[in-house]
Amino acid sequence: MHGALRGAFFHLTILIFAIVLWACSSTRETIIAITDVTVIDATGAPPITDTTVVVTGSRIAAIGPRNSIPIPADAKVIEGSGKFLIPGFADMHVHLMGAGEPGGSREFMLPLLIANGITTVRDMGGSVELLKTLRSEINAGKRVGPQIFFTGPYLDGNPPSFQPSIVVQTEAEAKAAVDRLRGDGVDFIKVQSRLQPEAYFAIACESKRLGMRFVGHVPDSITALQASEAGQSSIEHLTGVLLGVSKKEEELRREKMKAAPAGEFAEATVKRNRLWTRTLLESVSNEKAAALLAAFARNRTWQVPTFPTLVHIGFLTPRTDLAGDWRMKYVPGDVQTNWRTGRKEQLEGYSTEDFALRETVVKRYMEIVGKMNAAGVPLMAGSDTAAPNVVPGFSLHEELEYMVRSGLTPMQALQAATIKPAEFLGRSVGQGSIEVGKRADLVLLDANPLADIRNTEKIRVVIVNGKLLGRNELDKLLASVERFAAAR
Repeated sequence: MHGALRGAFFHLTILIFAIVLWACSSTRETIIAITDVTVIDATGAPPITDTTVVVTGSRIAAIGPRNSIPIPADAKVIEGSGKFLIPGFADMHVHLMGAGEPGGSREFMLPLLIANGITTVRDMGGSVELLKTLRSEINAGKRVGPQIFFTGPYLDGNPPSFQPSIVVQTEAEAKAAVDRLRGDGVDFIKVQSRLQPEAYFAIACESKRLGMRFVGHVPDSITALQASEAGQSSIEHLTGVLLGVSKKEEELRREKMKAAPAGEFAEATVKRNRLWTRTLLESVSNEKAAALLAAFARNRTWQVPTFPTLVHIGFLTPRTDLAGDWRMKYVPGDVQTNWRTGRKEQLEGYSTEDFALRETVVKRYMEIVGKMNAAGVPLMAGSDTAAPNVVPGFSLHEELEYMVRSGLTPMQALQAATIKPAEFLGRSVGQGSIEVGKRADLVLLDANPLADIRNTEKIRVVIVNGKLLGRNELDKLLASVERFAAAR
């Protein structure tokens, strides 16, 4: 009892200290008070009902029971009765340049991210110059947008999978590329699928020497276990994972890396890929799976499943095609043209058997994500927006739903988009949960996300770095995107 009293006294002292600091500030900052709200702070603690949260400037200044905290007369008061306050979301896999450079990002992607409560993003491949410009504009208050972390160009083999890329084939080229990107000020190094072992392991060594973290795909030429042991900080899209739990891993890897026979018809290619996938699914080893997941947990190899891109493009079926989805009204016409090409490539020439096989692959991915969670593998939420069929902002809520369907609790899924990304980014002290002193990135919901994770979509208010956007302002953002999309 004495310990509990001391804890309560300490917490009250912190609150009073925060209030005094804000009251004595020589320049009055914007003050927001959310009253009578249920706080889900994302630490894993139970929800706290009848709570008042005060934001001063860009920071959370005070949290306490209703009527226990004085609210300044000039505060903007938001009635939170019956509502739920959570931290702002982080989408840990986006491509801000995927909608056109740079207007599409500013007029299409950023507003959709904010309207969906996303206050932090990790860009996983784009122009350093343009990403720096976007980040500077947001940080200077010239436009509303999420906090941005980024990798810059991909490091890939020849020919590269995507652009922008730096082709890296030797140890010397790897060292030069990592050194260059570090000098450019990227937050992470991004590796891609066509890297060969010499280049990949040289990237790993140089990144470690410079104190940089490298993230991305598991290249086709190495194993997921090798990537984890080499220190890759995060694996995107579960690349290499299903292959890594197969009893026929090396045989299937060699087959995957073979060039298609000269003159092979499309139908033969489809048949060959169908056989490869079926063999992959039928050759799972529980022992290998346990060993791989144990390595991921031991090495802190974070996983970002990006279910939206797996479901809606990588393993697309007619049932998961979003061609007629209502969210397409927010997608510019030129972007939709590119998306239609991607969907066509994934749908035409395939049979119901192929689509059933794709559904099985997605189910297997869901099963392994559930096992990862149980094994203590760190997970983060990401969407891979703006890949075809992956609508910015909205798709992150899909990712959370798939995580829950995979076996995470709603709290764990929520943490995968809040406190866990803050940990990965090294920002736990300043963001990711609702605690005094942390960055004021908050989302007010009309319904409880712990009762149904889909309630994360029922957004009433977004506060990004202390800037308040109510439902009217959020609707205006959406309307502006709809107009921009219609004009493209």
